[in-house]
Amino acid sequence: MSAGRARLQVLAAALLFSTGGAGIKVAAFSALQVSALRSGVAAIALLILVRGRIVWSFPVVLAGIVYAATLTLFVLSTKLTTAANAIFLQSTAPLYLLLLGPLLLSEHFKRRDVIYLLAVALGMLSCFMGRPDATATAPDPGRGNLLALMCSITWALTLVALRYVERDHSRPGLGMSAVAAGNLFASIAALPFALPLPAASTGEWITIVYLGVCQIGLAYVCLTAGIRHLPALDVSLLLLVEPVLNPVWTWILRGESAGSCLQPLATATDATRQTPSPAATMPAKPTTFPHASSRSVMGASSCSVRPARSDPKRFRLIACIA
Repeated sequence: MSAGRARLQVLAAALLFSTGGAGIKVAAFSALQVSALRSGVAAIALLILVRGRIVWSFPVVLAGIVYAATLTLFVLSTKLTTAANAIFLQSTAPLYLLLLGPLLLSEHFKRRDVIYLLAVALGMLSCFMGRPDATATAPDPGRGNLLALMCSITWALTLVALRYVERDHSRPGLGMSAVAAGNLFASIAALPFALPLPAASTGEWITIVYLGVCQIGLAYVCLTAGIRHLPALDVSLLLLVEPVLNPVWTWILRGESAGSCLQPLATATDATRQTPSPAATMPAKPTTFPHASSRSVMGASSCSVRPARSDPKRFRLIACIA
């Protein structure tokens, strides 16, 4: 596989990963119920994809354990804080890969990577500035942010582990084996705390199945195929597409606004938007057209000065993500 095609595989995985925030916030299920069911469905789907053949080895088991911790921490953090904060903090994993890549994989970074990741570090610090307000979809942002920060560390270790096992071309399929094992471990660990299951609607059950089959299963088929041919840091940087799209899906499907990680930029953008320009303060002049009736002129004039309706919160989110 060429490097270009490998990058497309990783980007496809990021697109599927980005739908997780909106799906995990399904109302009928608790965090541990989502974790148990999502990983259980994913484990079944992955076992079908690999035809039940899991290659067991010490690196696979170790990678599976670290990945299981990532799965569980991400669900817990997404349930407690905003999807934007949870995914942004998890996506600070490249900061740790600057150290782990050269140390564990002998893969070195470029100077431009350091400059870019400094901006990511500043964004991470903004997540912990002040005391974020609790909302219906983010009941405990402070604790959720801390869990998301822990998740970023285990996610960095997961990428290192997957890169390590996939570099062994003499034993193909180790990456998928680690992913299947990790989902199995995560589901088994959360299942005792997930029972009894709630009475959920058909749509909510479909969401759980989607999370397991597509958001995890299909996504990791793409990721493990791409990571075999790319350095771990490059993969982690390509996966930064996920934190851009994740809050957008959550806003569209759940009505949740951006979290505190993105709030400083959103506030500045909103202030700029609310400052009237000189042209906006001038009264609108009626438009006249030759040979037009007074009724048509009034209609054109009223249409030209009618203010557009918009949602300030949605504007702030779009402007911030852009």
